[in-house]
Amino acid sequence: MPGKNIVKTYVENGFYHLYNRGVEKRDIFLDDYDYSTFLFYLKFYLTPPSLLQEKDKVEPNKKKKIRLNINQVSLYNQIKLISYCLMPNHFHLLVKQTEKESITKFTRRLLTAYSMVFNKRHHRVGTLFQGRYKAVLVENDGQLLQLSRYIHRNPISLAEVGPIHFVTYPYSSLNQYLGIYQTFWLSPRLVLNFFRKNGPQADYLSFVTENETEDEVFFLNRLTLDA
Repeated sequence: MPGKNIVKTYVENGFYHLYNRGVEKRDIFLDDYDYSTFLFYLKFYLTPPSLLQEKDKVEPNKKKKIRLNINQVSLYNQIKLISYCLMPNHFHLLVKQTEKESITKFTRRLLTAYSMVFNKRHHRVGTLFQGRYKAVLVENDGQLLQLSRYIHRNPISLAEVGPIHFVTYPYSSLNQYLGIYQTFWLSPRLVLNFFRKNGPQADYLSFVTENETEDEVFFLNRLTLDA
């Protein structure tokens, strides 16, 4: 039997929850530089090329700076990143793809680039992630909202974060949902549009700080990371 959510059904204009963790549940982010590198590649692949600065076109952690050809690899018109959270040993991405093969191209480029930098920087070889990434098709608006909240609540499980400080966790997109800052490579409006036009950030904050119901937990157990 294939693993949970490994078999993928891709559709045009579909919303998906993408996730994976380190091989043998090992950490895939060891320090701030690792988190920043992963975010660098999200920005690189998902920002319109015309909006990238020169420093954003140079691959990180290279002794000889290698300029990346953004026009050849950019996926900004094929993938919309809706929300994300990077945890020490796994990641979550909620995306919308416009073409049937967009996610395949996106994950191949993102995870290969990050793995190469991580392995070289930490003097290791071999697979970084636990098998193939998982992808779950989001079937309705209710699932989209629940997954967004689930992703942003992930840091609660960290002892140093907990239920009080997860709102300010630096490696998730929640700060952008709350209007603290904005980027060109994230599309929070695809979720925020479900809330009041006047003050959607406050409404979303109330939504994300509410505990999940039993029905929501049951649903999320089918569409999220295995224990």
